Amino acid sequence: MIKVLAVASEVFPLVKTGGLADVVGALPKALLPHGVETRVLVPAYPPILAALGPAEPIYRYNDVFGGPAALIAGKVGDLDLIALDAPHLFNRNGNPYLAPGGADWPDNWQRFAALSYVAGEFGSGLIGEFVPDIVHAHDWQSALVAAYLHVAPEPKAKTVLTIHNLAFQGVFPTPVFAELRLPPSLCALDGVEYYGAVGYLKAGLQFADAITTVSPSYAEEICTPAGGMGLDGLLRSRRAVLSGIVNGIDTDVWDPAVDKDLAAPFTAAKLARRADNKRAIEKRFGLETGDGILFSVISRLTWQKGMDLLADAIDALVASGARLAVLGSGDAVLEGALSAAALRHPGRVGFVAGYDEKLAHLLQGGADAILIPSRFEPCGLTQFHGLHYGCVPVVSRVGGLADTIIDANDAALAAGVATGLQFSLADAGGFAHAVTRAQHLFADPKAWSAMQKSGMKSDVSWSRSAARYADIYRRLLARI
Repeated sequence: MIKVLAVASEVFPLVKTGGLADVVGALPKALLPHGVETRVLVPAYPPILAALGPAEPIYRYNDVFGGPAALIAGKVGDLDLIALDAPHLFNRNGNPYLAPGGADWPDNWQRFAALSYVAGEFGSGLIGEFVPDIVHAHDWQSALVAAYLHVAPEPKAKTVLTIHNLAFQGVFPTPVFAELRLPPSLCALDGVEYYGAVGYLKAGLQFADAITTVSPSYAEEICTPAGGMGLDGLLRSRRAVLSGIVNGIDTDVWDPAVDKDLAAPFTAAKLARRADNKRAIEKRFGLETGDGILFSVISRLTWQKGMDLLADAIDALVASGARLAVLGSGDAVLEGALSAAALRHPGRVGFVAGYDEKLAHLLQGGADAILIPSRFEPCGLTQFHGLHYGCVPVVSRVGGLADTIIDANDAALAAGVATGLQFSLADAGGFAHAVTRAQHLFADPKAWSAMQKSGMKSDVSWSRSAARYADIYRRLLARI
């Protein structure tokens, strides 16, 4: 049995701001049949401590980056968790990264250096409770563990770093380096130095034994100047250890046949039951009742996600006879634009600010199509939920969206394999054309139903991807 310590800043269902939490929460269970035992090291935010309940620490520190800390272990559902209980760093409610005013916590460099440092101690065998063969870090918040293990004495764990979104890199002023407990030699171009600052993700990319990202297309995109966000040169130099592995979803959590968050659970053989979910969406979003196409959006409201394109397209979308239900939060200007659109088009546009997991399930189970006009998308999970729930994805042809949706062109429709609609240019014209194509297809109930059923047959589980991760772990250990 391979022992893996996964290290992440959030984990579903306890703390979630995006798809990272879903992946960290689902992958351990999917890896188990492949001979991999996983424990997940996470910060002990208040919800995580509450879920673990009273427990005797398995390890204590007198000082972890500014204060005492302890490690609390326990099971929450299927997850084996180890929580870093450092109150001076993590005893904060709300968003794990942002202060109440919306700005980053000023000590984020310290908080996530601490998480990586403790992961490095596990990987060095210094904490006997669990000695991993592999330390698997997720995103910049834990990427620094690769640097800590790079300078650790043998024997030590191998490191895997997964990039969920290269846009978030964990870059901090150079003076923080003196507090990181790393040798001075690492404050260099071939270390953690990054354009005159300290780069946590850059350090992980420099020193990890294997690098993965969450789709094959995104793995190619980030090696280009256009998609590399300043790190493309380093990524090209490490291309031999870079893999693109598509995410999956937990099909026990996302199962339309038994989903209690739906007004009417359904299967591909009983798609007519989705109509009850559509009625429930109309009621929740204050929309007029009708059989015409209902588009949905479940997204962070950001430029990356193309939500400005959505806001600009709403008037034309309504004029075409469509309705729209939006669930999301993010950029204040975009939230304002969507709120204004809902006021301009009562009964035709509904907007719920924030994120609501139960409502997300209902939208996937009742809307006809989900709009995902991202300018770049490492993988995306929303399209998987749509496929599995018969909510046809309308997506830009980038990253994981390109890899996971089969466009409804004439050949794919004739072959019965189309699962959604893609558009090449993430601009107003490309988006509008894709929406129009969706409306024309929806007007042909037989073709639309066939596309829904094709999507519902897609394998969106973690099974194949978990096997690929397990293979990476085995190859790393075979080099020892």
